[in-house]
Amino acid sequence: MNTSLATALLVIYMLIYVLPFYLSSSTRPSSSQSRDAIPVIRARIRSVTVSCCICSTITLLITRTEGDVSLLRVLQTMGYLSLSLSEIFNSLFLTSVLFLAPLFERGFVEGEWTDWIRLRGLRTTILSWTGWRNYVVGPITEEVLFRSASIPLLLMTRMSAPRMILQAPLVFGLAHFHHFYEFRICHPRTPITLALLQSVLQFSYTTVFGGYATFIYLRTGSLLSAILVHAFCNWIGLPRFWGLVGGNEDVSNLDSISDFSKAHFTSSSSTALRFLRSRILWCTFSYYFLLIVGAVGWQKMLWPLTVSDNRLIDF
Repeated sequence: MNTSLATALLVIYMLIYVLPFYLSSSTRPSSSQSRDAIPVIRARIRSVTVSCCICSTITLLITRTEGDVSLLRVLQTMGYLSLSLSEIFNSLFLTSVLFLAPLFERGFVEGEWTDWIRLRGLRTTILSWTGWRNYVVGPITEEVLFRSASIPLLLMTRMSAPRMILQAPLVFGLAHFHHFYEFRICHPRTPITLALLQSVLQFSYTTVFGGYATFIYLRTGSLLSAILVHAFCNWIGLPRFWGLVGGNEDVSNLDSISDFSKAHFTSSSSTALRFLRSRILWCTFSYYFLLIVGAVGWQKMLWPLTVSDNRLIDF
């Protein structure tokens, strides 16, 4: 298979995934129905499930016939046979190191660590349709389509790994550009330049993430690792790169202050104000320090933690 044909198939896969959203009134957003409406979420889940099945079947048939390889080898290339717990743990740990600062902010500054221990957030996520879409169905279907069904086609072209990591995510990023249209439909009064800027930003970070997910997928051969890393990144969101950390608490309302703050709180308002100021400075310094530590640690562990006998290509 040549590179042009493989790239064209990736674009076709993207269209198969996205276009059905706008072919039916049940999946198409409008000024009176947003993409977060439960009927829309349900209909779209059905749509992307069918799309993934179609694209995965096409890839399986092409790699079996054009590549002349066994079914077992095809399933391995599509990431279904690599279920090593060590690869999954290493991929999640590596990603957690990169997001060390946001984890610190959410877990300790905002006091969410108790919810993590009790798995309270997990239960809430599973029981909500938006959470189910964002953290379960979205990561699974997007990784199945843009990694499992797409990367084997590029491997058949003998494309180099660096080029795959740079090129394949562009289609993944473009697949999110349809949110520009949805945003304009649901927020018609928002200036078009602001909506376009938001879409460009989304394209940028989804493309960067797509490159990282492709790297993980090629290095480990594990679809499940890519899915879980995707779900984690959706949950943690983009890290902040400016501003004070922990400065959004109201000292006049004790209930608004996290447990982390209450442990150091006193009844004196002046003491409380001094404490809050020093706490904000300490949290801010710690956050940006951990942001650097996480980035350096991630860079140093990137290759060692993704070594695997199930790798799809040597690089």
